[in-house]
Order: sequence, then C-alpha cells, then structure tokens
Amino acid sequence: MNVLREKKWSPYAAGAMAGLLLILSVLITGKYFGASTTFVRAAGMIEQTVVPDKVAGMEYFIKEKVKIDWQFLFVVGVFFGALASALLSKENKAVAVPQMWEVRFGTSRTKRWIAAFLGGIILMYGARLADG
Repeated sequence: MNVLREKKWSPYAAGAMAGLLLILSVLITGKYFGASTTFVRAAGMIEQTVVPDKVAGMEYFIKEKVKIDWQFLFVVGVFFGALASALLSKENKAVAVPQMWEVRFGTSRTKRWIAAFLGGIILMYGARLADG
C-alpha cells in the first residue's frame, strides 16, 4: 500500500501495468480500451435528453448505440482512480496555471484554459479520425 502513497511512479511500471490492462481488455472483451468513444456516447446521452428524435436518426448512433458499457465505466474509473491517487499521495491541490506553463507563457489563466480547450479539441478530433 505504500507504493500508492508515492508522489511519482516509475513510468516503466505504470506503462507495464497499462499494457497488462490492455491485454486483459482484449482477452476478455475482444476490444481495446479507450476514451473517445465514451465521450461521444456521453454527448449523445445528453443530447438524447434534449432532442431524442435527432439522436435516434443519426447514422453514428444507429451503428453505435447510446449506452453505458464497460468503456464508459472505464472512463469513470479513470476519474475516480486519479482522485484516489491524488488523495493518497496528498497531492490534491488544484493548480490553475502549472509552474511549467507559467515559466513559458506567463500567469494568464484565460490563455492556459483556451490552450487546454483547443488542445482537447485537436486531441479528440485526431482520436475520432483514428476510430479510437
């Protein structure tokens, strides 16, 4: 249990554990784990409560049903796992502008949040292009 209280883990150990989890995922479900599909489904769930007819007729959601499945629970587990890790390692303070960002780009929270938001859009677009 002491290893869970460490502030930093070996990237090799963390990578090896992620690799083992991926192998188990493929053996048990026949699919790779991922997050981008879950975000699209979550958006579909939200949209379905507002305009249910529109989501029902969308080609993507005819092929990929709007549902809570193991991948959705995986993403929820990542959130709660990160929260547990932060609490156990006592690194649970939120930092709006990390020191590394501040050194390079200044202290502007707005600039940091805009860059993070745009980076997220680019990352999600790329993941969806790769069918991830």
